Amino acid sequence: MIVAVDGPTASGKGTLARAIAAYFGLPYLDTGLLYRAVGRQVQLAGTNPDSAADALAAADFPDALLSDPELRSEAIGGFASRVSIHPQVRAALLERQRAFAQQAGGAVLDGRDIGTVICPDADVKLFVTASLDARADRRFAEMQSQGREITREEIHAQIERRDERDMNRKDAPLKPAPDAFVLDTTALGKDAAIAAAIEAVEQARGKTR
Repeated sequence: MIVAVDGPTASGKGTLARAIAAYFGLPYLDTGLLYRAVGRQVQLAGTNPDSAADALAAADFPDALLSDPELRSEAIGGFASRVSIHPQVRAALLERQRAFAQQAGGAVLDGRDIGTVICPDADVKLFVTASLDARADRRFAEMQSQGREITREEIHAQIERRDERDMNRKDAPLKPAPDAFVLDTTALGKDAAIAAAIEAVEQARGKTR
């Protein structure tokens, strides 16, 4: 069973995807982390994330970079959004993601184009969303817990800009797949959102059997 979980930043898709993977005993891949690693590599190299050539060179990042705690920062999230615009970068990472999805037994992947581009034939597709204010509140709380110095207003503006780039890029824009179950987590706590996501997967599995 392949489960595709898409959605904008701070919507809760990562939390839900990990919970789904644990519940069904499936391996999990945060595909956004790959793009964050490319963005981080660009930052470390001092090159330009808006240059297709520089971003593609950074796509050949060392595996050790995936454990860099800085990948979770909002600044690197912005770099990731900028490098992901380039089709050359997306192509470089596509096969890596598909290979993970197609392993024996299936997998759970979360990102922004899993159900539309990476795994269009996934057995289950979820699109997780939430209001901009709710997502800004969540990311601000996360940054505070990590001791990062940033204001809620800065977080709100960064997420808004990232949404604009992700939804309007030419290649693989962020949008629900036509057959995706849309889950709005704005008014849901963590446990309620996880329960709703697992129920959606169970219902989708029932329809495809």
